[in-house]
Amino acid sequence: MAARVGMLDDVAAERLGLADELAALTTEQWRTPSLCAGWTVHDVVAHLTLSTRQSVPWTLWRVARARGDLERAFADMARERASAYPPAELLDQLRAMARVDRRLAVSGELDPLNDLLVHSQDVLVPLGRGRDLPVARALPCLRHTWAAPFVGAARRFAGLRLRATDADWAEGDGPEVCGPAGALLLAANGRAAGLEGCDGEGLGEAHRRFG
Repeated sequence: MAARVGMLDDVAAERLGLADELAALTTEQWRTPSLCAGWTVHDVVAHLTLSTRQSVPWTLWRVARARGDLERAFADMARERASAYPPAELLDQLRAMARVDRRLAVSGELDPLNDLLVHSQDVLVPLGRGRDLPVARALPCLRHTWAAPFVGAARRFAGLRLRATDADWAEGDGPEVCGPAGALLLAANGRAAGLEGCDGEGLGEAHRRFG
């Protein structure tokens, strides 16, 4: 049985909304570097179309090919897919998979929504189209991300306290970094751009954690 997707209605809305937002991009805009180092907007969208298509054996084989480097494996897969499919076709795929209730079995139920929220900002922020993420979607993903050991959010912000200003959420101990749940979600997923929407006495130290 295929692994099910958490908050599928929200996942569908994010997929369809992103496809609509990117439909009128120029060729040059598709080549814009995203917030993911080394990835273009085209690469990120190609990556998002993989989430309902990946199998565990195929993913493990790609990680093995990348000598155990998961980030490299995902980058390779994204770039290969971007080379194989033009932007318009990827957007069609994103729309077609909007309500597909399937995810990679080794991922968490909220990983598809978390990926969409974060990767949408990865492409929209460099394009000057960044948006405030809906709290009802960002908050569950923030809780999920903080608890996910492979993301490393709790380790990255050890000694600091993160607090959402628009929701009942706080984690950690130490000087405070406060901001909207959507901004904290980006920071928790390793995007320094999320800190631009934050404040607090711990903000300077949080910036230093990103180098």
